[in-house]
Amino acid sequence: MAKVGLYFGSFNPIHIGHIAIAGYISEFTELDQVWFVVSPHNPLKKKETLLDDCERLRMVELALGNSFKLRPCDVEFRLPRPSYTVDTMAYLTDKYPSHQFSLIMGEDNLETIHKWKNIGILLEKYPIWVYPRKGSVLELPPQAEEILGRGDIRRVDAPLMEISGGFIRQGVKAGKDMSFFLSREVWNYIDEKNYYR
Repeated sequence: MAKVGLYFGSFNPIHIGHIAIAGYISEFTELDQVWFVVSPHNPLKKKETLLDDCERLRMVELALGNSFKLRPCDVEFRLPRPSYTVDTMAYLTDKYPSHQFSLIMGEDNLETIHKWKNIGILLEKYPIWVYPRKGSVLELPPQAEEILGRGDIRRVDAPLMEISGGFIRQGVKAGKDMSFFLSREVWNYIDEKNYYR
């Protein structure tokens, strides 16, 4: 049975921080693969800040190349919107019965996890791998603490990455050379398409 971690995100754009974290998790945990689930619309984010879904997926494909361990996933493009993690997990579990799925998320997401749709079901069925994020809260809200106590939370000592999509978008808009923070293929694609300017 393949153990697959699902790394959800807008990947707007995918950068070396995303790849470093996923690479660390694929090498230093029991997971066989990490799938980058490109989210068309996170209910907690404003949609108008996102590039077109297919363009963000294309950048993920360019960044990951032919890697066996790190794979792009467009499953949420075919599901009702807005996308909810619990629905995506249920769909993938049905579609790939030979896979054992788990979630991958930044530590900062724990602060609002009690607001997620059917979070109790998620915690009951799937482990969650948590990697550190700068500025993560040390004390979680009581609701989050209570909910997380029911789940299989696995903290990962991955490198602390202080790069964000927002930082890259702002840099590109300001005319900075942001190629150091992206794979060459992704940087060339953004430059060619004139994105984020």
